[in-house]
Amino acid sequence: MSFTMVVKDEASKIETTRLEDISELSAIIRIAGNINNNINVTIENNAVARRVFKLFKEIYGISPSITVRNKKLGRGLTYILNINNKVKEILEDLSIIDNNKYLSIPKEYLISDEEQLRAYLRGVFLVSGSVNDPKTSRYHMEFILDTKEYANFINKLLNSYDLNSKIIKREKNYTVYIKEAEKISDFLRVIKAFSAVMYFEDIRIYRDHKNMTNRLNNCEQANMDKVFMTANKQINDIEKLYELDMVDLLDEKLKTVIEYRMKYKESSLKELAEIMSFETGTEITKSGLNHRFRKIREILDNIENK
Repeated sequence: MSFTMVVKDEASKIETTRLEDISELSAIIRIAGNINNNINVTIENNAVARRVFKLFKEIYGISPSITVRNKKLGRGLTYILNINNKVKEILEDLSIIDNNKYLSIPKEYLISDEEQLRAYLRGVFLVSGSVNDPKTSRYHMEFILDTKEYANFINKLLNSYDLNSKIIKREKNYTVYIKEAEKISDFLRVIKAFSAVMYFEDIRIYRDHKNMTNRLNNCEQANMDKVFMTANKQINDIEKLYELDMVDLLDEKLKTVIEYRMKYKESSLKELAEIMSFETGTEITKSGLNHRFRKIREILDNIENK
């Protein structure tokens, strides 16, 4: 079962009030309804189809007739719910029509309080929404809507919750989408799919931790590479001094540095300074040690430039 189906299954079982039911059903009919002398609602999810059937029965005392068809290519079923009683009354009550005129945007009373607004957005998701499983490579939630006006309306509702949603036109439809993990999680809270929120957050935290670990490992590897390159350059310089029989001509401080570098070839400057300080009883800093290696390099440069 896809994560979208999991969310819709949970959202379809939420207990709601009659006013919330009306708001939710209004969004469902506005998006998935085909209206002539009757109302046909086309649903591609069993749990959502059962939810719509329940809403009609509880609000209006009507049991829609149901036609079940195979989807194209045999991928699942499509449910068509037909209502041919009280059609005008229902459409007016749901703010789909007013004085026999179709309304692209519902009247304010359907989303006049917080719970009705949440219910309306839940209805929008049930019939037009999808969300990627947080285990996949990218976070993404979208709603496919038919007109620019309605897409702008839904986008405004979403952003009333600071979800940072945006709109893009795709062929004949308009897609409202959310790409930030935190905002997707917030939307799931808005529609009260709390089990989905917990799953989403668990995966998100795991992914964030894994990404942080990878970044730290990459940083650690980069530091190790830098340590190796620095030590290797210092060892090469020392070996050149040996080849030129120059080591015995150096002062005692440089001789000591050479001795310890050749003994601890894989140590960083910081580690080497700590080892030398401990073993010689004289405090040697990383910068002081670095200064001595620069001095060795200068000696070689002077020899090579002659």
